[in-house]
Amino acid sequence: MSDLFTPPEPASTADAGDSPATRKRPKPGERRVQILQMLATMLEQPGAERITTAALAARLSVSEAALYRHFASKAQMFEGLIDFIEQSVFTLVQQITGRDVPDPDQPAEVGLRQTARIVAVILQFGERNPGMVRVMVGDALVFEHERLQQRMNQFFDRIESTLRQCLRPASAASATPTVDAQVAASVLTAFALGRLQRYARSGFRRMPTEHLDASLALMIQK
Repeated sequence: MSDLFTPPEPASTADAGDSPATRKRPKPGERRVQILQMLATMLEQPGAERITTAALAARLSVSEAALYRHFASKAQMFEGLIDFIEQSVFTLVQQITGRDVPDPDQPAEVGLRQTARIVAVILQFGERNPGMVRVMVGDALVFEHERLQQRMNQFFDRIESTLRQCLRPASAASATPTVDAQVAASVLTAFALGRLQRYARSGFRRMPTEHLDASLALMIQK
């Protein structure tokens, strides 16, 4: 189960249609969090390639209509998960680089350390949030609106761009520094995505951070 979401409280009887005497109104935004957490939890289960709103509502002990009071569509629920992924990962990335865009004039060794830490952050996030991994690698989005997959593609494009900027100082002495930084960033992004895919397709048994330091040492020249 995702360890970054606030744990859900028991389903509100207001959504279940119980009597006013037992009705408990969730705090603002609480029900939305409960829905997203349950969706992420269900994505961790075998055979979770496609989750219906009926199944999601049943797990929450509410009606489907109750779900649609908080989200206009199932696609919007997945967008909520993607928002969480983006905010969580890029907040950590910015903490690593100290700014929105890595400093192109920083020492090469600093950029290399940032590169390794960014890749580690992505894999550690996935390891702690297995349900989110199915969204990140696209498995959970196959039958959903194509804009959701486009957003995840843009997520990894942004990661690759950030890695490229981190790697540029280390490639400065090369005859083709821009190309070298681009190739290295592309390889590292593919490595991260591949590790997440393996994690999902192994039923979350093969940890994405397995032998991570040794793997990064082979790909990042110091």
